[in-house]
Amino acid sequence: MTIVDTPERRQLRELTRAFVTREVLPHLDGWERAGEVPRELHVSAAKVGLLGIGFPERIGGSGGDLLDSIVVTEEIIRSGGSSGLIAALFTHGIALPHMVAAGNEDLVDRYVRPTLDGAMIGALAITEPDGGSDVAAIRTHARRDGDHYVVNGSKTYITSGVRADFVTTAVCTDFPGSGSLTLLVIDKSTPGFTVGRRLEKLGWHCSDTAELSFVDVRVPVANRIGEEDTGFLAIVQNFAAERLSLATQAYATAQRCVELAVCWCRDRSTFGRPLASRQLIRHRLAEMHTRAEAARAYVHDVAARVAAGEPVVTEVAMAKNVAVAACDFVVDAALQLHGGYGYLRDAAVERHYRDARILGIGGGTTEIMNEIIVKGMGL
Repeated sequence: MTIVDTPERRQLRELTRAFVTREVLPHLDGWERAGEVPRELHVSAAKVGLLGIGFPERIGGSGGDLLDSIVVTEEIIRSGGSSGLIAALFTHGIALPHMVAAGNEDLVDRYVRPTLDGAMIGALAITEPDGGSDVAAIRTHARRDGDHYVVNGSKTYITSGVRADFVTTAVCTDFPGSGSLTLLVIDKSTPGFTVGRRLEKLGWHCSDTAELSFVDVRVPVANRIGEEDTGFLAIVQNFAAERLSLATQAYATAQRCVELAVCWCRDRSTFGRPLASRQLIRHRLAEMHTRAEAARAYVHDVAARVAAGEPVVTEVAMAKNVAVAACDFVVDAALQLHGGYGYLRDAAVERHYRDARILGIGGGTTEIMNEIIVKGMGL
């Protein structure tokens, strides 16, 4: 029995699979075309306890840890969901942890509990138009004015930015680009806060993404997460969970595409023989399966170490890159095996092929992960 194959987690898988079958599969294509998932899905996920997995019960969560969150993510994709669905439904996984860690009961009551109950949607705003992965270069500025901060700046590529009721926002509280960062919770209804254009993307079509603008936005000091200048550390501390979530999405997408490809190759015949009877095809499927399973095993191993409190920054970066590389290979091979059908919107592998491309970019690019890895090697 593995760390993610306990009796309790098998029940969690069954719960997740039933939720996807009932609440997701009949509607996913429509959500893809609409460009977002409905708010009602958050309520449904909260009612069965999935939305709060990984968050303590004392703050309105369902309990569990990082490994339980990985089980849910993996099973949603294996059951027919997608990484785009994960991004849309579980954006609070990157919007709330900073508040929870800071221990501010007022913020927990106003934002964390309602979000885990499905009544609110939160987003995380770090990336800026000219900043990319350089978090320390953030220029969105917050000037203290009595019991408020006055915020000016812009953010981009913000997941759930269109639907979010509030945004956990990284701002600079010194001169722009100084690296002196603070996290503020900014309500969408605040004057001067506007959601710009909805960004059209290659993949993750059911996950809305937006540009955000802040013009003299007055944010109460009470909406500050922790103390001033602690934002950078808070962001970095949540990187491990975010990157392992993306790694899980990657290997789970690969596993799902292996399953889809096997079914297709068994049923599809060419020149009077099933594709699965041809050695070339059989060996390609074997290689796909091997890479997906190896990535899963390594991600699980690293996740267990993170859950145990080990400082495995280098290993997290390697886990993300290993899983993304496996996913890239498998989704490409799966689409190729599906032939012309794999290129159609009707094919699940087509969606996975598109969705997979962001996994080597989000949460820190493959190149950034490589830089972390070589630093861990002492270079």
